[in-house]
Amino acid sequence: MDNKQEFIEFMVRSGVLVFGSFKTKSGREAPYFINTGNYKTGEQLAKLGDFYARCIVDHVKDDFDVIYGPAYKGIPLSVATATSLYRNHGINISYCFNRKEAKDHGEGGNLIGYRPIDGDRILIVEDVITAGTSVRESLALLTSVANVKITNLAVSVDRMEKGTGAKTTLQELQEDYQIKVTPIVTLTEIISHLYNWELDGKVYIDGNMKKQIDEYLEKYGA
Repeated sequence: MDNKQEFIEFMVRSGVLVFGSFKTKSGREAPYFINTGNYKTGEQLAKLGDFYARCIVDHVKDDFDVIYGPAYKGIPLSVATATSLYRNHGINISYCFNRKEAKDHGEGGNLIGYRPIDGDRILIVEDVITAGTSVRESLALLTSVANVKITNLAVSVDRMEKGTGAKTTLQELQEDYQIKVTPIVTLTEIISHLYNWELDGKVYIDGNMKKQIDEYLEKYGA
């Protein structure tokens, strides 16, 4: 089993990738939902960091100097990824994340961890991108701190859905800001692996569920 298939099964077993009827942040009624907020143990977080780190080593290489995780879900992602890069790949990388509200006492500011400096190349780690709002907010925040370049965005899943136009949100971010976007898996890969596949005694994507996903993508896919 390859890294992508392992990650898909890991998400299902962790209750992060679920199937049914869900309303997304964008207001769409989706037959599946991905919520990294459902990771809740040290083991899950360690494994999650390993999957992100493996993806980054394989596809991003060394095109970054700092990992940034947008609050709130990006905070544990940035920590777990930086830890795994060092522990498993010998890559000692700085990381930082933001506060939702700037601190007006002590050291002040709204960044915790490493403070970016001019010339830094930053990789943002996120769970799933729907509208891309948090990424755009992150770009504004980071470039206000220093003259940095956001080179990469690593996400759990590419939902392969339209953004504001005919292209996916990830494609829009890539074109608007010249960011390389790297998902660990895509929705197509999830469907391909789980369709009529029994995992721990249960088929998560049977004929009926695949029909619902296909209809959803017919309407919102890009």
